[in-house]
Amino acid sequence: MNDFINNGIIEVATLTPKSVQIGNPAYNVDRMLELINDVNKKNSNGERQTRIVVFPELCITGYTCGDLFNHSTLINSAINELFRFVEKSNNEFNPIMFVGMPLRKDNQLFNCAIPIHKGKILGIIPKTYIPNYSVFYESRNFKPSFDRINDEMTIRGVTYPFTTNLLIEDEVSGAVIGTEVCEDLWGPIPVSSYHCLHGANIIVNLSASNETIGKSDYRRDLVRMHSARCMCGYIYASATSDESTTDNAFSGHCIIAENGYVISESIFFSNTEITYGEIDIEKCINDRTMNSSYMIIQEKKEYKCINTKTFEPVSHKFKSNKELSVLPFVPHNIDSRSEEIMNIQITGLAQRLKKIHCSNAVIGISGGLDSTLALIVTVEAFKLNNYDMKGIIGITMPGFGTTSRTLENSKKLMEALNVTILEIPIRDACIQHYNDIQHNIDIHDITYENGQARERTQILMDMANKYNGIVVGTGDLSELALGWCTYNGDQMSMYGVNASIPKTLVRSIVKSYAKKQADDIKDTLLDICDTPISPELLPPNPDGTIAQKTEDAIGSYAVHDFVLYYMLRYGFGPKKIYELYVNSLELQAVRKGVNLDIIDKQSILRDMRTFYKRFFAQQFKRSCMPDGIKVGSVSLSPRGDWRMPSDASAEIWLKELDTVEI
Repeated sequence: MNDFINNGIIEVATLTPKSVQIGNPAYNVDRMLELINDVNKKNSNGERQTRIVVFPELCITGYTCGDLFNHSTLINSAINELFRFVEKSNNEFNPIMFVGMPLRKDNQLFNCAIPIHKGKILGIIPKTYIPNYSVFYESRNFKPSFDRINDEMTIRGVTYPFTTNLLIEDEVSGAVIGTEVCEDLWGPIPVSSYHCLHGANIIVNLSASNETIGKSDYRRDLVRMHSARCMCGYIYASATSDESTTDNAFSGHCIIAENGYVISESIFFSNTEITYGEIDIEKCINDRTMNSSYMIIQEKKEYKCINTKTFEPVSHKFKSNKELSVLPFVPHNIDSRSEEIMNIQITGLAQRLKKIHCSNAVIGISGGLDSTLALIVTVEAFKLNNYDMKGIIGITMPGFGTTSRTLENSKKLMEALNVTILEIPIRDACIQHYNDIQHNIDIHDITYENGQARERTQILMDMANKYNGIVVGTGDLSELALGWCTYNGDQMSMYGVNASIPKTLVRSIVKSYAKKQADDIKDTLLDICDTPISPELLPPNPDGTIAQKTEDAIGSYAVHDFVLYYMLRYGFGPKKIYELYVNSLELQAVRKGVNLDIIDKQSILRDMRTFYKRFFAQQFKRSCMPDGIKVGSVSLSPRGDWRMPSDASAEIWLKELDTVEI
């Protein structure tokens, strides 16, 4: 499906009644109806657009009925209440619902999940793995799915599919839902692994998982990592504390995960009845199609697919309750993650130096963020290799736009780190060059700017020859994406340590590193973090401050990095990226009590247009970019992660931006 309603994001929920009576289906269904009516009410008035809801395992009877499951009174009552629930829950905005109950078939009892939609039972899915260890004795009462005689079950004159291999396809949202029941996830090869290989992009799990020390962490990791391995959304609904009896305690631990991340979960023993979450189906589909090893099916199975159509959204205008980080490259736990990120950079550079038997590195130090991070990484790589710090030749090359602030910071930093310090002014060399190429020095155009960048690169390369070293590149991922670098100037080096680090992350890493340093280094690093981003190629203001500010020219790096992340990581289009960004800004503003009018949507669109124009036009610079270690999930290296023709057109991306409604 190409045209995803609501940008392919669907809201889902686990519904776990806090009040349950073991062996009383009528009481339990009453509680279930209260919850589904609450969901339907919120759907109908536009508060929510819930498309899938999942109840716990055996929710109609209760999970801990024991040998009561062998009594026809309980089974017959459960069937009666199932049909009452089907009838009473039907609503114009009714989502696809999954409930759990015991059912008899061919002289056997099965633990089943029942998908229901708009007054109809869609099928019956029996549990496959029946636990019979520790405190679980399910095989005393239930049979596994593979013991069934056939793939159909008739109830009250209507025949339904009776198979684990049943997929529910929602043609409106693009969701393809596979089902498993509790232990089906905990087995060596989870049932849902096959579901996903045969098309499911969302897995629901009706569960009754008891609590022991540490089990909640294991359960969370199990759900999270399985959603990552299967590149799917996962909805896990577990029995609440009212199921606790005799030897077992239940907590109602519900988890909603998406492709390796926990989107939302309930608090243990809190009796939270409804846990909402949002799953991005398009993200899962894009990840799967990009992963060439995903669809290697060694054992193909026969599947039955039921097509359904959930309610039309109240509004086709994008609405989401999920607040994404507006800085997706910056981890929330940046202090711990920054060390991990730097270790990857450090290891890459240290190994390159070691393997080419090189103990000297030349690096241009501008007093800006990128060169600061590159210098820090180089210093740490030299420590790792037990190299002499004086083998790092830091060169500051003041030009026409260099300010005293950046020049002094670059010197202070190099002095504090005990590297070799060289200052080589480029003004005279550039004036000579402008004369040679007959360029008027008073015309501050692209020739004026790039001439300085290439002069600096020439110095670095020649100094690397002189010292038998390599030039460590300082350019970052955001600059590569925008082509905000001079071809055969600062675009070029012998190893780019920042090639996988976007601009919004560079500042966070430097700040985190600064916290662990002595005051002299710390103060310099923090001042560098507060310095406006600039190439300093144009003359400064009369008061000596930076006149040329990069974001004034090309727009916000926050916007650019957001687009870069969701374009490359998940293959999202411009309209969806815009709506995700604005939606998250609005949710953030509401949470902070800030007026929504501060969100400049026109500027966001302008910056996005700049991104797409430059991203496509500047690919030729990335096609010949130097080696550089990959750090995160997004990289623009032409040798692995991003292969794109240099002459591709941005037209359809820009046209899609034109359809955005403000």
